[in-house]
Amino acid sequence: MNVALHISDTHFGTERPKVVRALERLSLAQKPDVVIFSGDITQRARAAEFFAATSFLDRLAIPSRLVIAGNHDVPLFDIVSRLLWPYARYKRAFGPELEPVLDTPSILVIGVRTTRRYRHIEGEVSARQIDRVARRLQQAGHNQLRVVVTHQPVYVQHDADKGQLLRGHQQAIRSWAEAGADLILGGHIHRPFMSGLHHIDASLPHPVWAVQAGTAVSSRIRHDSNNSINLIRYAFDGSTRRCVIERWDYDEAGDAFTMVASEAT
Repeated sequence: MNVALHISDTHFGTERPKVVRALERLSLAQKPDVVIFSGDITQRARAAEFFAATSFLDRLAIPSRLVIAGNHDVPLFDIVSRLLWPYARYKRAFGPELEPVLDTPSILVIGVRTTRRYRHIEGEVSARQIDRVARRLQQAGHNQLRVVVTHQPVYVQHDADKGQLLRGHQQAIRSWAEAGADLILGGHIHRPFMSGLHHIDASLPHPVWAVQAGTAVSSRIRHDSNNSINLIRYAFDGSTRRCVIERWDYDEAGDAFTMVASEAT
């Protein structure tokens, strides 16, 4: 099976060096084909933080990558930069495309820019973005796993997180499910989980899973989870697409990431 590493909310500038090293060891052992990074790469969108992030990704030695910006990747205190060129440092690190697409024979990953310069924390997705993603999903090959990546979540499990939901999430979920999305990946709330949105809303025309990553390497740990990442294993057996989502948490005693949950979609 092919393997994708899903990481989020590294907040470089607040990283835990031993956890960074543990994740590098995991990557070398599991040998993912793709890394998907769902935002909040840095803590304060500083050049040195972006450099640390790109160096880290290079050390993972993963052949393909897709990276989107989170709200922390837009300058907060540098008001001029925030208003005039909010993504300048992100673009210098990861290229000019704010909504990248990764298209390989086995996976289609579509990035969505959900951050806005006029919003501090909240995210939103426009009708135009929803339609663009849906049209791209409809072009996917039958054997491709179809993945959409946002920073803010399209679904949360706890009432305390409802204020962090992506604005426009309901329309997005329905449109992308109709277009054939398999997974919607996100971060932002530092609470890892996997939820079948088709179990929550039986009217959805296609099974689609919300997959949230925790903070991969940052000291900004919240709630009841430690540093956490996801491994997504996927294959096409000639008639159907198969996918298994694994949650891996950092274990302090063992100084390693260990699998704590697995879900077949």
